[in-house]
Amino acid sequence: MYIPGITRFVEMPVKAVVWVLLAVVACCAIAYAALELSPWPSALAYRWWMDHGGVEMNQALEEHVPPEVGARLDHQYDANDTDALLDVYFPESATKPLPTIVWVHGGGFLAGDRRQVGNYLRILAGRGYTTVAVGYSLGPASHYPTPLRQVNAALAYLERNAIQLRIDPEHLFLAGDSAGAHIAAQMANIVSSPEYAKTVGIEPAIQRAQLRGVILHCGLYDLSLAKFDGLYGHFMRTIVWSYSGVKEFGEKAWLPELSIPRNVTANFPPAFISVGNADPLRPHSRLLADALAKRGVKVDALFFPDDYRPALPHEYQFHLDTGAGREALDRTVRFLKATAY
Repeated sequence: MYIPGITRFVEMPVKAVVWVLLAVVACCAIAYAALELSPWPSALAYRWWMDHGGVEMNQALEEHVPPEVGARLDHQYDANDTDALLDVYFPESATKPLPTIVWVHGGGFLAGDRRQVGNYLRILAGRGYTTVAVGYSLGPASHYPTPLRQVNAALAYLERNAIQLRIDPEHLFLAGDSAGAHIAAQMANIVSSPEYAKTVGIEPAIQRAQLRGVILHCGLYDLSLAKFDGLYGHFMRTIVWSYSGVKEFGEKAWLPELSIPRNVTANFPPAFISVGNADPLRPHSRLLADALAKRGVKVDALFFPDDYRPALPHEYQFHLDTGAGREALDRTVRFLKATAY
């Protein structure tokens, strides 16, 4: 019986068969080594996947962008850093500097882009604010605490150029989604706690009195809650490896200072915290909200019951075609109005 392919393989000389098998084994070994010795292969795959979703999400928000929102794009906030770019949005009718939301985009510390939150920030700007999308260096090329230092440099740049960018530097908000929420929350704690700032090794560019509040969506705030088994576990291992630069999750990777709930103080600014009921990171938001409340910090939390339907995934707040997404936006604006002055 002649079976195409198989018959030809059987008829191959023994030496050729051996070489084919050796080549297959070598390819498998190289692929395994690439995955085990470097976070890059997995990081690039996850980056493609997340960036694809981020671009689509931003495009879906375009229909919600109000008219007459101006933009000043591609400001280099550090002349020595090619990744140090930010975009500014504002209502064109504004005649004076406005309370300003400085937003750090998500993407698991290894993906995302400031432009992927551009339309959401245009929408917030349409509600009467100046909004800023901060770009920062991604892992695995850059490691912690580089993004923190960059956000701090961005704050210094915004203060120096406040008048021309329609920014009120005395009424600032730090904000972020997903990994960006972690960076924003950590930066807020640096501004709020001199002891913590010393631990991290960053001198804040602004004073605590200038920081009116934080807006945190779907964040990763405490790595001790992370699960590293299964497919999602591989994703988390890649994130931590890419951001920390350390493969083994020992003392160096599990830096205690990376846990926001463990390090917050009573001087942390008022916080709006939200997460979807089907988000794997939901325990992080609840833990942070509880930690802040225990220290007497004003917390406005938007959480949803376990049985809320349709179930709300990670980054649900960007889906303004849903009731939950619109509620998150309205609650965000309400929080801004209540705490800006």
